[in-house]
Amino acid sequence: MTPPGLFLGMAVTLLVLVTAYLYRLAAGPTVFDRLLGLSGFGTKATLVFLLIGAVYERFEMFVDVGLAYALLMFIGSLAAAQYFEHGGPRR
Repeated sequence: MTPPGLFLGMAVTLLVLVTAYLYRLAAGPTVFDRLLGLSGFGTKATLVFLLIGAVYERFEMFVDVGLAYALLMFIGSLAAAQYFEHGGPRR
């Protein structure tokens, strides 16, 4: 069995790496840069969900939560990209 400290260390490392995506979200020069930052943030958050599930030994529950979150992020990113690709709201 892998020690929970290893999974916790990996989760903290992923959270540190998320700062690059947060910078992209805040300072992205275009809307599409911000969408890429949001997608990357959602991917890393899903991985953190799975690692937390491994730490608490409730992996099956956190897989369901992670998959639902990843699906919502994917659909939201596609919808926002299509919305902004066509020029935003029609006037």
